This record gives sequence, structure tokens and C-alpha cells, in this order.
Amino acid sequence: MSATEGLNLTLKVWRQKNDKEQGKMETYQVSDISPDSSFLEMMDILNEQLIAEDNEPVAFDHDCREGICGSCSMYINGEAHGPGREITTCQLHMREFKDGETIFIEPWRAKAFPVIKDLVVDRSAFDRVMNAGGFISVNTSGNTQDANAIPIDKHDADKAFDAATCIGCGACVASCKNASAMLFVSAKVSQLSLLPQGKVEAKERVQNMVKQMDEEGFGNCSNTGACEVECPKGISLENIARMNREYLKSGIS
Repeated sequence: MSATEGLNLTLKVWRQKNDKEQGKMETYQVSDISPDSSFLEMMDILNEQLIAEDNEPVAFDHDCREGICGSCSMYINGEAHGPGREITTCQLHMREFKDGETIFIEPWRAKAFPVIKDLVVDRSAFDRVMNAGGFISVNTSGNTQDANAIPIDKHDADKAFDAATCIGCGACVASCKNASAMLFVSAKVSQLSLLPQGKVEAKERVQNMVKQMDEEGFGNCSNTGACEVECPKGISLENIARMNREYLKSGIS
């Protein structure tokens, strides 16, 4: 195939009408797909084809299509967000695939991420974990010190910024054999625990977020490391160690 020719592909796509009915893989053919197309653009082409044939289009999440929002959650050929490292599905391009290839496309698989329809899963469990403690309460009455006026060690600031790049896509959960959310939760805990503004509520924060994580039905971490490998933002396992330290300290009166 020359660089100007399109790809002819077989797609095995998970179809599920709703959260009550059992789903199954359906097979579709797409042709003349530009290697420069993004994976989501290829899905758009598939849906246009299905609509033209008077069939139900494939439901999938998307929003910014710039690798920022974390919505484009797809399990592609057994990998969260597909082949490639530190990219989301919307940043995956069709040149990563070969002409005539069969591509398997599935939703995230986790008890805490139930399928809503086709490739769309309910990730509101992450929202509830954040609501449990992923914030800073500030009393703004009186003369509150400007946050920019508080000296912060550059090493700590860099680590906090790295943790803050987590987009909450759920790839860590989808790639973990235990469906653990430890990388996500630890990133959110680290982001605040490394900064002076987060010290006041540090004890309650880590306890509440870990408790909510367990209540949501996420599995335990066994340090396999698949979460870090598949994370589109390269969130480090160091954050899990930091959260464990924070949790242990929170139990010391």
C-alpha cells in the first residue's frame, strides 16, 4: 500500500443496547480510511456508514479530541487507548494499523465502570471519589494570603504539577487486572498533599478518598505497573507510594 492509499479494515465492535441487556461483538467493514485520520475520525466514518444503511450508530464518548478531557475511553486490541504510549484514543492515528487488519474495540471493563451503551461506560465513580476529598476548603474572609506568595520547593511543585496532569480517563482501571483506581486516586491525593495549601485537610482527604474508592468497588493494587504503562499522561507509580504514606500517617493521632 502506498502512502496515498486508504486502509481497508475489519472492525470487531462491542455493541450493547443498554446497561440491562447483554452485549456482543459485531463485525463491520470500513474502506479507504486515510492513515492520517484519528481513530475517532475513523469511528465517525463507520457511524456515517451505519446511518446511511439505516442502522444504529456506535455510541462512544468524546469531547475535546485534543487529549485533554479523557472522554475517549476505548479498549483497542487489548490495550487502553490502543497502541502507542502516553496518548488518548483521539490522539491515536490510523497509520498505527496495517491494511487488512482486524481491530477489536471494546469499552472499559470494570465493576465500578458499568457499560451504559456500546462503548460508553459510567465513570461517575471517579466523581464521587473526588467529591469525597479531592479539593481544598479555604476560608476567604479577612486577609487571605495570595497563593502565589507562598514559597514552594521546585521539586515539590514539579511533582504536584505532574500529578495534576491526570485527566481521569480511567485507562489505569481498565488496564489493571484488579480494576484498581489507585493510580487515579493517588494522583489526586499527591497533587494536593505536595502543596502547603493541601496540608490542612491532608488527613481527612486521604481517608475519605480511599474509603470512597473502596466503596465504589475498585480492586486492590498489586504493583503490576500496567496502569503507569497505559496512562496517557504518564502518571508515575510513585504517587501510589506517596498516597500509602499519607494514609499511614493519617492513622497516627
